[in-house]
Amino acid sequence: MYIYNVTIKIDKSIEEEWLKWMNTEHIQEVIGTGLFHDYSFMELLEPQDEDGRTFVVQYYTNSLDKYNEYSTQHAMALRDKGIEKFGQQFVAFRTLLKKHI
Repeated sequence: MYIYNVTIKIDKSIEEEWLKWMNTEHIQEVIGTGLFHDYSFMELLEPQDEDGRTFVVQYYTNSLDKYNEYSTQHAMALRDKGIEKFGQQFVAFRTLLKKHI
């Protein structure tokens, strides 16, 4: 299994609006591509940062081809929506993981 891991640090001023957007729009759009079969949305508890909270979204797929399709055909447009809505009030760091059984 492959895990597309997105770690996002958000500014305190957008916290409530950002969480609502993530839960009702963004995550659903990513899953709606049909390229991931599940996800987890978590808050990073340690280390804590006084400037804002940090969250992690992990999207799961069994196919590296599906991840590559998401990356080349969908990722930039969906990232741009977040930037358009929240500007520079968040920072995102993305990684791809492979789960070994």
